Amino acid sequence: MNVLRTLLATVSIAALPGLAVAAPASGPVRNIVLVHGAFADGSGWKPVADILAKDGYIVSVVQEPLTSLADDVTATNRILDRQNGPAVLVGHSYGGAVTTEAGTNQHVVSLVYVAAFVPDEGETVISLIKSDPPAADSIAPTADGYLLVDPAKFPADFAADLPLADARFMALSQVPWNSKIVSTPITTPAWKAKPVYGIVATQDRMINPNLERTMYQRAKAKVTEIKGSHAVFISQPRAVANVIEQAARESR
Repeated sequence: MNVLRTLLATVSIAALPGLAVAAPASGPVRNIVLVHGAFADGSGWKPVADILAKDGYIVSVVQEPLTSLADDVTATNRILDRQNGPAVLVGHSYGGAVTTEAGTNQHVVSLVYVAAFVPDEGETVISLIKSDPPAADSIAPTADGYLLVDPAKFPADFAADLPLADARFMALSQVPWNSKIVSTPITTPAWKAKPVYGIVATQDRMINPNLERTMYQRAKAKVTEIKGSHAVFISQPRAVANVIEQAARESR
């Protein structure tokens, strides 16, 4: 009877509002938010998303409009704010710049950069490109101020390790990128306050692999090198998913 009274008292006290109750131990992060880069859309994440979902993670994919850095950060925060608990935020290519800004969101516990830009405060995508230029030179402006990759050069420069038919379709379906974005500076880099993981695509022609290494080193990232093109998240989805899952496990 004394034991029963003690249990009832404990339950009653825990139910009272305003009283501090010991929180349960935190578990591994289950939410993953994926951010695409320039000239692409969220559908490219499908191979990685399928693997993560099969492994028990809750995956969300951001569809940025690529109209401005502010618009893309807003689109990312819209998804982050819907997360039920902490999340790992993953950015590919230009999506790394978006992740750098949106990663300050309270739901984000760690950042994963996949062949991505990792700008510091005041830096821009174009300033990073100029600091260590890539092998590709296939991006050209449209008449209304957007950027596109030359479709004829897209397979070799963006997705050399994908089947040619798939790479050609990506070239046809690429999303125009507002040219103003490349000169928009970063204001608050999330990587200065949160754990960082970085993937170097060793055969990347859109971002110089050496630039990826330099940026990741500056951000004190745990770095994984994967043999793959700029589209490494499509060509090597298991390897990319492994890094994301590592970030989730270690970000309790």
